[in-house]
Amino acid sequence: MNQPLPLGVSCSVRVPASSANLGAGFDSLGLALDIYDDLTVTTIPSGVRVSVDGEGDGAVPLDDTHLVVRALLRGLDAGGIGSTGLEIVCRNAIPHARGLGSSAAAVVSGLAAASGLMAKSGLRQPFSTEELIQLASEFEGHPDNAAASVLGSAVVSWTEFVDGVARYHARPLAVHPAIAVTAFIPTTESSTSLTRGLLPDAVPRSDAVFNVSRSALAVVALTSDPGCLHAATADRLHQHYRAPVLPDTTHVVDELRGRGVAAFVSGAGPSVLALHDQPLPAAAVENAARVGFAARSLRVAGPVDVR
Repeated sequence: MNQPLPLGVSCSVRVPASSANLGAGFDSLGLALDIYDDLTVTTIPSGVRVSVDGEGDGAVPLDDTHLVVRALLRGLDAGGIGSTGLEIVCRNAIPHARGLGSSAAAVVSGLAAASGLMAKSGLRQPFSTEELIQLASEFEGHPDNAAASVLGSAVVSWTEFVDGVARYHARPLAVHPAIAVTAFIPTTESSTSLTRGLLPDAVPRSDAVFNVSRSALAVVALTSDPGCLHAATADRLHQHYRAPVLPDTTHVVDELRGRGVAAFVSGAGPSVLALHDQPLPAAAVENAARVGFAARSLRVAGPVDVR
């Protein structure tokens, strides 16, 4: 039987939002953003008590089916530690179902909390970043959002299969200091499973080649040559297939790109992200607001913080 955590141990976690794909880098590129969910976990004699303030309040379960709780329990199990009672306080600022990595942030925060509790209890060393990425990506099914929330900054992630088992990896990129980030966030929500279901099983070779070249260029644009951002964020692999269920998102992306801005659908949408080294055209920002997309200036965030 695994040794349980002692009572009265507490851990706090701050985890950033993220944007996946960055245009061409489908399921591989990600970017951490400075919108944060905060989590405090304390061990108690028995049961699970969850409270939520902010995003998700009144909409998410307050028992052991809560995504943070599921991830936390998975982390304890992976660390060989028995479960105990948990009091979990969530203070959420990352918008839900907007393509800003809220589910990945919840998973990362739960796993990071498990890691912190185990380390504070002296029962084992905290998870390495590689272990956090692996565990979080197993929940998500792909590593782009999870890796960005774990590592911070921009990330390149990839998956390999060893004896039929998915192994997830990522490396951070140092984002050029001239790059500014603006998110256009609507009040409407989008379902990742719905938009992912619109993608075809096969694409033309020319489109695949196009995206390979653009995602490779994205590494250059993000780290050393922001002037290439517009070309680097062009996509033929996924965004236009999702356009029928994201008409306003597509309109905002097309208008910004038509004005020379490196804009793309953030994750599965409906939010739009723009990367730029010049001020955004005021008319494009105003037109986005007319269809319900509020512009929000953001910064590239650092890694998950565990205390």
